[in-house]
Parts: sequence; structure tokens; C-alpha cells
Amino acid sequence: MASYDGLLARLAEVAPQPGWSVHQMRAAHEAAAAKAPLPPVTFEATLVEPPAGGSLQAEWVIPPGLTTSPARPRVGLYLHGGGYVEGSPAAGRPLACNLALAIGAPLLSLDYRLAPEHPFPAAVHDARDAMGWLTSRGHDPGSVLLFGDSAGGGLVIASLLALRDGHGPLPAGGVCISPWMDLSLPAGSIDLPDRNDPMVSRWMLTEMADHYLAGADPRAPLASPVYADLRGLPPVLVHVGEAERLLDDSTRWTERARAAGVDATLQVWPEMFHVWHAFAPRLPQAAAALADLAAWADRIF
Repeated sequence: MASYDGLLARLAEVAPQPGWSVHQMRAAHEAAAAKAPLPPVTFEATLVEPPAGGSLQAEWVIPPGLTTSPARPRVGLYLHGGGYVEGSPAAGRPLACNLALAIGAPLLSLDYRLAPEHPFPAAVHDARDAMGWLTSRGHDPGSVLLFGDSAGGGLVIASLLALRDGHGPLPAGGVCISPWMDLSLPAGSIDLPDRNDPMVSRWMLTEMADHYLAGADPRAPLASPVYADLRGLPPVLVHVGEAERLLDDSTRWTERARAAGVDATLQVWPEMFHVWHAFAPRLPQAAAALADLAAWADRIF
């Protein structure tokens, strides 16, 4: 089993450094993910062609013995992390594999457009369109569950809001792992010196937010769902680590969601760092979090 301290040291070694370009951040992210061992799942490239037109690259992550047929009872849609400026289905494979195996269902990992080339709200539109594509292929909306980590976690909620406001079919629910919910970056856990979270820092989030927003209001609801009208959303599970700099994003969003009548479940995991789920089965806390997530998923879809 991997040690907690050893994983933190490894994450610190690959964390973005001040002054890095977007190209450097992307390259480091992809290189670090490529070294991660993967379980025996199948990867199948596909083209997402939304009903409204256009196309997006995506990748099915398929556990052994399963297929992507719409006749299957359930499927996941995964939105990777990376601050809206980095990441890809390939870089997201360590977590996507763990999620697909945990819920026992195929997972569609979306290669949504990234900033600064495609700023806000391009990622929201892509995630919304991917949900529409799944339903157009015969997947029952109630058999689809959205997953996202970090920026992808915030994107899960933004996608649900866009679907709700567009009167599109809503999925069964959403799972947000270490989500980034507030791009205005208020003071709080993000600045606490006792956070043990090497992959997240104020300078890095500030730079990523600037690239993604491109002058848009950082409190726009689809950019920062903590400020949104959350009424009418389906059930949401939020996992966040106690040591995370983004802890306040999760606690504040969940408080607002519950006040709006949303079935919002928040779990704060002791001592855990940003997106620790990606390190199962090597990290026991990651395996435990995935088992909890799977039990919640079984309840709602």
C-alpha cells in the first residue's frame, strides 16, 4: 500500500510551479497521469455528436464484462479536473477507472474544450451537450450519473444548472470530488497554512480562473455554482478532504443546496488531500471513499 506521506511527497514533486505556461502545466499533468498503474479496463474512443451539432472527443471506460449499450441499466458521465485549462480523458484515467469499477458501469469520459483557447462557458456547454448526446442514443436520463473532480466537480453542478434552465432531461444525480465551486477565491481554507494539499494553491487557482473566465464575472452561477439558485437539482454527493484548500467550497455549496431543498450529502474525510480517490487501491482511504460513493450511487440510480 502507498503511504500517505509518500503520496503527498510525489504530488508536491509534480505540482505546477509559479511562472509555468499553460503548455507546461498541461504537459506535466499528462506525464504524471501516464505513470499511474491502471486496472484491467477497456478504453474505447468515441465521438460525441450533440443533437444541436458539432462534435467532441470522448472515451468510454468499460469495466470487464460490460458494454456501452443503451440497454444497460446505468452509465456514468465523467468530467475531469485540471482547472479548466488542463486535463483530458487520458490524464483522467486513474480516477475514471476507479469510478467505473466502483459503480460497476461504463463511464463516458468527456474531452471538453479547455481555456484559454475556449473560455467560459464552453466547458459548461460541452458537458450539457454530452448529456444530451447520451439521451439521444437511448440512455434513460434516470440511468445516468454525473461525476467530476476538482474543476470537473464544479462543472458537474454547472451542467446540472444548464440542463435545468434549458428544460433538458436531468440525470439521476451528481458526484463531486474535491470540487472547485467558487472562482472568486474568497479568503478561508484556501489560505490556511495548515492545509496539507500540495496540488492546490491560491496563485495556481487565480491563474486558472483568469484563463477560464477571460473577463467574465467570477460569481456567475455557471462559473461558481456556490452563487447559483440551486432549486430543482437532483441528488448530489460531495466528497472533500479535511486537509484541502478547497474545503470551504464544498461546505458553503452544500449549505446553500440544502437550503434550496436539494438532497445534498457532504462527507469530509479526515486528513485527506485533493482528489485522493485516484489512488485506490494503493491508498486505503481512497478505496473506502469509492466504496461509500458506490453505496450512495446504488441508492439513487
